Order: sequence, then C-alpha cells, then structure tokens
Amino acid sequence: MIVAYDDALLAHLGGVRHPERPDRVRVAAAALAAAGMLADRVAPRFATIDEIARVHPQTYIERVRRECAALESDEVSDLSTGDTTIDAGSYDSARLASGATLAALEATLARNTASFALVRPPGHHAEPARGMGFCVFNNAAIAARAFLANGGGRVLLVDFDYHHGNGTEAVVGSGLSYASTHASPAYPGTGDPSANRITPGGTVLDLPIAVSGISTEGFAAIWWRALAGLCEAIRPELIVVSAGYDYAAGDPVGDLGVDVRVASELGAAIRAAADAYCNGRAVFVLEGGYDPQTLAASVIGTIRGYEAGGGTLGTADLRAIPAHTRTLLEAVPA
Repeated sequence: MIVAYDDALLAHLGGVRHPERPDRVRVAAAALAAAGMLADRVAPRFATIDEIARVHPQTYIERVRRECAALESDEVSDLSTGDTTIDAGSYDSARLASGATLAALEATLARNTASFALVRPPGHHAEPARGMGFCVFNNAAIAARAFLANGGGRVLLVDFDYHHGNGTEAVVGSGLSYASTHASPAYPGTGDPSANRITPGGTVLDLPIAVSGISTEGFAAIWWRALAGLCEAIRPELIVVSAGYDYAAGDPVGDLGVDVRVASELGAAIRAAADAYCNGRAVFVLEGGYDPQTLAASVIGTIRGYEAGGGTLGTADLRAIPAHTRTLLEAVPA
C-alpha cells in the first residue's frame, strides 16, 4: 500500500503533554519501516487555500492562520472555535496533513490502488467553520471534495474511530455519503441514528455502540455487513476511510474493548468493497488512536488485511452484532 508520510508531520505540539502527540505517528512510521512497509511512499505537500476552502470557508482558514501566527514559538493555546490545542506551527501542520491526504489520493487515482495518509493533526471533528476535538482541517472531507471537484463520482466516507465524526457528517450530500461506528454516549455527543438515510448522493449511516464495549467479532461483522450493503446502495467510485484506532482495548482516550486484530478485518472488508465498486481505490487517513504501540500495530494490521484481502479472525459472524445495531443495519440492502 502507498503511504503518505514525512517527519515534518511530527512538528505539531512537539514537546507538549497532550494525547495527540508526535509519538503517535513517529512510532507508527518506525514500525512500518521495520516491517518493510514504507518502500512505496509519497511525500506530503501543503494543501492550497483553495483546496481547503472546498470544505472550510476562507474566514475560518484565516482565523486558524491568524491565531497560530499570534503565538510565540514556545507557546500553546486553544483554537477559539473549540477544544483544539494549537501552537505557532499548527496552521502549517494542518495544511501539511490535508496536503498529505491529497497526495495519497492523487497516488491512488494514478495507480488504481489504496493509500494510507499517516498524518496529524486529525480531522474528522473539524466542521466547516469550527475546529474541535484535536482537529483543525477535515482531511478526509477535503480529499473527498477534491475527488468530486476533479470529475469523480460518488464517495463513501467510512469512519471506525471511537468518536463520531461530526465534522465529516456535516458535509454529506452532493455525492458524499458517510457511515460511522462510534461510542455512545461519548464526545462529541453527535451521531444519533435518527439522522440515518440511504440515498445514493448523500447517505448517512450512524451505528452507535454502547460505551461498555463490543466483542471483537461483533465489531468486525458490523463493518463487513455495512460495507457490502452500503456499496450496493451507493455504488461509490472512491472510499475514503477515517481510520481511527481509539476503539482498541486499552486506548487512554477511547476503548471499546476491541482486540487490535480487528484492524486486519477492517482492511480486508474495505478491500472487498473497493475491488467490487471502486476499481480498487481507497484512501485511509489517520484519525484517533492514542496508545502509540497499539496504533502502530493497528495501522500495520489494516494494511496487511487490505493487501491480503482477508483478516485474522476468520468468517465474520453476523450473530455477534448487537441486536440494536442489527436493527439499524436492516435499513441497508443485504
């Protein structure tokens, strides 16, 4: 799998005690290199203002630039729109994260294959005019909108992070669809299934999971079932994945009790969908996951599952899906 990464992505909040710390991607990149999985690598670039403005208004982009520029080199603050810590370099770091995701997309389209943007800061909580939840610019949404702006068709945004991607759901429509598993009740308090709808140009499928957790087999089975049905209903030309691994057991911010091995199942399920509907095109972009070792193992598992076309858990057991989630999935064509 193509990987978009550069050590420049470590700069954001360097030396600051914060869950979204550089070690998240530093450890993951080192693990990928040790496993021989960084050979097919593309360099990030800075997203242009126009590219970011497909999702975020110019006034918000300028607010982020101005508030970061006002900080001294050793100073941190909170972005005025929400609970996102920034430093003097965070504006450039956020542009680089979005640009790395766009570089991954460009490589995917050129080669009809999959890519993984190993980036930070994450993005799926960033609403059009509001950064929050550690997020500045919505990397996944910016990539999806870029695909549409350059003549692409329908996009399915897949989000398996512990937290609901409120910012990504906010841009659904005009060819963008969104599906999410997320803990409930949990930050940011969105993702109620009352908003669910299945339409080719703007599907929403929110699948909340109790904060008490879910079995590893059940979590895998949800995504095997959801992806097969959603892709048949939507027939996407591209899948963009908000790959957040804070669902994993032991994560200090999330934790649904799910074994790290499920990452290979997620990769395999997305491979099956991408091969069947998208000519093999899928872009993964890092979101949450706050234990660096677990995050690294999950990224490797996702890539291996995608490349092998199969996970490590065996056949997905639909009976392991909680009853309330099975009910929500009944709205999706089998």
